[in-house]
Amino acid sequence: MKPTFELRDYPIFVGDLLDFFPKWIQKRAYSQYFLITDEHTRHQCLQPFLDGTGLDSDMPGVTIPAGERFKNMATCEQIWQAMFDAGLDRKALVINLGGGVIGDMGGFCAATYKRGVDFIQVPTTLLSMTDAAAGGKLAIDFQGIKNAVGLFKNPAAVFVNPVFLETLPARELRSGFGEVIKHAMIGDPALWDRIVKLDRLDGVDWVDILKPSIAVKVKVVEEDPLEKGLRAVLNFGHTIGHALESYYLHTASPLAHGEAVAIGMLCEAELAPKKAKLRNNELISIVQRFYPHRTVPESVLPELWSLMQQDKKNAAGAVRMALPDAEPYTLHLMDLIFEDFRRSLMVYSML
Repeated sequence: MKPTFELRDYPIFVGDLLDFFPKWIQKRAYSQYFLITDEHTRHQCLQPFLDGTGLDSDMPGVTIPAGERFKNMATCEQIWQAMFDAGLDRKALVINLGGGVIGDMGGFCAATYKRGVDFIQVPTTLLSMTDAAAGGKLAIDFQGIKNAVGLFKNPAAVFVNPVFLETLPARELRSGFGEVIKHAMIGDPALWDRIVKLDRLDGVDWVDILKPSIAVKVKVVEEDPLEKGLRAVLNFGHTIGHALESYYLHTASPLAHGEAVAIGMLCEAELAPKKAKLRNNELISIVQRFYPHRTVPESVLPELWSLMQQDKKNAAGAVRMALPDAEPYTLHLMDLIFEDFRRSLMVYSML
């Protein structure tokens, strides 16, 4: 039952749940189990999860609506109420079965319920497997600002089972693949060389992609668990990407997280100093290959800029973006001015 990755405070297992979960849970002394799902994961992922864990289908839990727009305080109140109704004590285990929204919000609720109960992440999307489930960053959105309220708290374990990827529509795979692209640029040239050769995402051996992608995230968060320095490199593409995601969330054409980050990476790479030596041409090619183009009207740029001013990397009133280097695990923090931001989006729109 050796973990695939052994972090300082918790293990990450990659593979069939049956190979890891039963033995792991036998060594724990939890008083109760509480399952958090959304309407999609309860329908598509619950039975494979139960088959792989041997847990009782009658365990208490809560099912919430699916989607980023429900990652808010009102839904947290629903989750906390269900926890109280189930009579959870502080020796209970909360199981987050879902994508990034479930992992973020379920972990946030577990970490704050009665000053904290253990939780595990069982990610069901490519995005959450490669990025959101590891690292202990938990948050909800507040007044239109993504991940504005949250905390750092590590899970008791993470169980990454690629079988759940078979339940995903193509757009969800593309969204998660945006984070794989980011990890490859940040820290794994061999992974980059592999993914730039892909021309489709169906039929991919995801274990061969997941392990090196997760390894990049693990290395960064182990070195900088509280985002005091290097960990900011994981935000490559996110300064602009999060603003785009937040803006379009409540429109008729919302952007998936990975789609927004893909645009953000292109724009931020355009603004990178030449010494950063980013693979801009290859990045443009792979984003154009997998992601639909979105023309961003110049009229919305002031609102996007306002959203970027809430970014957690900002300092002394300056909007900052995080850039990797050609050398793995190297961070540049760069102040951004509105005119450069406008120029980068206009360059993207003309691609």
